[in-house]
Amino acid sequence: MASRKFTLLVIPEGSHHVRRLVVRLWTLRLLAVLGVVLLGGLGYLSWELAANRVDYAELSRLRQANFAQSKELRMLSQRLEDLRQELVVLAQNDAKVRVMAKLAKPRSDSLGGVGGPPEDVSWDEITDLQRQIDQVRAAIDLRRSSQEEIQGFLNDQRSLSAAKPLGWPTRGWVTSSFGMRNSPFSGRRKLHEGLDIAARTGAPVFATADGIVSRSETAPGYGKLVVVDHGYGYRTFYAHNSRNLVRVGERVRRGQKIAEVGNTGSSTGSHVHYEVRLNNVPLNPRKFL
Repeated sequence: MASRKFTLLVIPEGSHHVRRLVVRLWTLRLLAVLGVVLLGGLGYLSWELAANRVDYAELSRLRQANFAQSKELRMLSQRLEDLRQELVVLAQNDAKVRVMAKLAKPRSDSLGGVGGPPEDVSWDEITDLQRQIDQVRAAIDLRRSSQEEIQGFLNDQRSLSAAKPLGWPTRGWVTSSFGMRNSPFSGRRKLHEGLDIAARTGAPVFATADGIVSRSETAPGYGKLVVVDHGYGYRTFYAHNSRNLVRVGERVRRGQKIAEVGNTGSSTGSHVHYEVRLNNVPLNPRKFL
């Protein structure tokens, strides 16, 4: 049977004294087990340290993500408040303009409640907050569409107002009104489709509304005639001129000089024969003076 003891000789350098150590086998085995346990413990501690480093990095990343989410939440809250304030301003302006334009009241689609979210908000509510922002944006788009509608209406009204005849075509006095009269040439009853305004020859004749010259010519009975098409069915006639100052296709403005008073055509004296027609139906020009 093999010996269960080991002898170790220890000889210090420079000395002749020899030390003998006797080590039993079970002692070596115990030392080996302790070594294995120690190495295992060191390995486990190394693994724990590495895992803790990974966990710390993950914790740091989560903290940064938490800070970013908190910052995003504050930004979303501020955006929501800004959008709601913009909606309030748009709603007020929309109501004012509709009152001025005498339009129907806007739909009651205002957003209920104002102000940002409560201070203690969970991160799960960021999506809900974004949804609220989208709803406010949709409401703002509706208000903008309403204002575009109002703007279009006002532009039409402005164009209609500019196209509707207003004022006197020249300075003078009325010598023959609109309506049935005895013709100064045949003596028969006949509809006088305009207004005769006497003035000196050469006096200026003005357009009574914006429009485009559709006729500038000498016409039977009318003499030298200017017709302005104002759109929306309105046309005005200026007849018996001594001189026409505009050409066909020319755009004219209200108050612009377009001719000079004369006595051309079927006329008994210097005057302007002024007609207002809507969809080619003669109207009484006195309603537009």
